[in-house]
Amino acid sequence: MLAANDGEITSFFGIDLVPRPGLPLLVIPTTAGTGSEVTPIAILSDDDEKLKKGIVSPYLFPTVALLDPELTVGLPPRVTAATGMDALIHAIEAYTSNNAEPLTDMLACRAMELLYGSIRRAFRDGSDLDARSSMLEGSMLAGMAFANAGVTAVHAFAYPIGAEFHIPHGIANAIMLTPVMEFNMVARPERFAVIAAIFGQDVAGCTPIAGAGRAIEAMRILAADLELPKRLSEYGVKEEDLDGLAAGVMKVTRLLANNPRVLTQPEARDIYRKVL
Repeated sequence: MLAANDGEITSFFGIDLVPRPGLPLLVIPTTAGTGSEVTPIAILSDDDEKLKKGIVSPYLFPTVALLDPELTVGLPPRVTAATGMDALIHAIEAYTSNNAEPLTDMLACRAMELLYGSIRRAFRDGSDLDARSSMLEGSMLAGMAFANAGVTAVHAFAYPIGAEFHIPHGIANAIMLTPVMEFNMVARPERFAVIAAIFGQDVAGCTPIAGAGRAIEAMRILAADLELPKRLSEYGVKEEDLDGLAAGVMKVTRLLANNPRVLTQPEARDIYRKVL
């Protein structure tokens, strides 16, 4: 991109601020993953503001993307878990975004089926090529879903803690997922109940809120099975950091606009406090 566009990289933070296409780009993902092989988004850390920021432009779409699950076989279990949770959260957030529509729903639901159904197997046995294939396909479909519907508040919470405390992105998302789901589920309980059903939970006869709760519990169990960290304090976050982090969340307006429930700064602080 910078080879074809003058200016500092920071001048392109935002939406549609890149004037012209960059050089042709061929991408081969080695994690499953970011889904960036099918998205128009690049995320960078702004060290001055201690915040991750996005560059969003159709000129960032790769020219060619090649997916080969054999290239993910060597991923260590911890990286498999973190990147796989990131992909699964992309699908969850795309499905519950304010911008969700039938096409993105189709992509997100299939992505959730593939990712939830294979991540434990890929974590336990990295040489399971069937699981690795499902993970890579699911990551791509989730990328296509959120490239159109957007991600929501989970990522908005992950950006400040990732930039300031250098928590790996997938782990930051995994830590923040269930408290954000608890906050959001009252706005779209029927959608969260569908997610529970996709995850194989019995929601027959449940109210939408009860079904939504089963989706949250399924994700808690999954995170435990994948041996993921549960607390921000494991990365050095302290009580006195929460006000600044909550203020950082509120700056991520690009993502909060997609969130199904309006979030205030005190609520953001409370959500961080739940996983401190």
